[in-house]
Amino acid sequence: MDPETGRVELVYRLDQLELTERLVLPGAPFSDLKQRDAAIEAALDLVHWIAGVSYWKTACPQTIEFGQRSPDLWQARNLKQIYRQGLAEFAFENALDIDRFPDFPSVLKTSQAPADFVLKRRSLVPMGGGKDSLVAWERLRGRGETPGSVQIGSSPLIHAIGRDLPGQHWLIERKLDPGLAELNRAGALNGHVPVTAINAAILTLTAVLLDYDRVAFANERSASQASRVDAEGREVNHQFSKSFEFEVLLDDWVRGYVHGSLRIFSLLRRDRELAICRDFARLGQWHDKFSSCNRNFHLDGPRVERWCGQCPKCAFVYLCLAPFMRPADLARIFGQDLLNQARLIERFAELLALDGVKPFECVGESDEARAAIIELAGQSEWSGHVVVQALREQLSSVAVPPLEALCGSGGPHRIPEDLLDAA
Repeated sequence: MDPETGRVELVYRLDQLELTERLVLPGAPFSDLKQRDAAIEAALDLVHWIAGVSYWKTACPQTIEFGQRSPDLWQARNLKQIYRQGLAEFAFENALDIDRFPDFPSVLKTSQAPADFVLKRRSLVPMGGGKDSLVAWERLRGRGETPGSVQIGSSPLIHAIGRDLPGQHWLIERKLDPGLAELNRAGALNGHVPVTAINAAILTLTAVLLDYDRVAFANERSASQASRVDAEGREVNHQFSKSFEFEVLLDDWVRGYVHGSLRIFSLLRRDRELAICRDFARLGQWHDKFSSCNRNFHLDGPRVERWCGQCPKCAFVYLCLAPFMRPADLARIFGQDLLNQARLIERFAELLALDGVKPFECVGESDEARAAIIELAGQSEWSGHVVVQALREQLSSVAVPPLEALCGSGGPHRIPEDLLDAA
């Protein structure tokens, strides 16, 4: 890392091919970092090692070596967990066995304790452009705090939201080595990587440099549910890096190696998607600005303008907002009434997971989708919509929990005690 420019280079080598990922962190030049040196080095290790998943997966080599600093035994075991679970979907799609992924070499644990310099008591909210991060930001503002916001990548949609927020908005540049795309075009293994884990590592480093003691993600309780189970009986979760399992791993790592008071957690961990949608339905000031369609958020630019209206994510967000909004208002947000299009019946049916399989997407629990359909079937404004009618029939013999029960708060979390009133 160059403290004068905020530039970070992460170097990887596959045989003789060298690949370098580049970040530009905001706030540079950074001065008087001496007391933060140990925390910065530990955070850089975290970023370097986790971001390496994008490059390792191209060939899944059985030998892993570290050119400089190496993980200790605890870190090596948890890197193994991040790579195996974070690449479980990738392995499933490429017919690979994650149990054959290699172990990480390790060294004896050093006696160095995490840094203990004082970080400012303030929160940084990662902005993804969707409803969840806006709900988290508004909950913090509702308790009298004006949190900062941050985006990774140059998405114009997220940047526009950041400009409208009253707090400080930061932008982190991230550029994958162009050689990675060349490898993919040449036939290298490719597929889903744990992007949120990479982002969380980058934001750990950012918090140390910008003087925040909290990074408040907006990952919901539903993210911990597996997308499906593979032939060996192992859970495959598209959202592993948004799950509570990963959150615990990261929180333990940061507090044990980076800084004892730095907290990386999800403010929405106790809520399912339905509860978050209920809250977001009341935030009308953001309805014309947000998007949860992932086709908007590629490092090389958006593929659509706000909503594609076809993917599982668009369908799930539409379905879970519907019980709390009028049809005309929701259709205005998406540019079309998705629940009144016969061509989308099968797309919405996938969300019910009646065959036990959820889409490989950032969608909530199947019970939430089922409960939303039952609720809409009982609302006169929605009951005549073709998707609602068709799926209500498919659920006629299925036990579905009431929507209100699924909107209840609960479950394990790592939310700081003084923020529980906002959670």
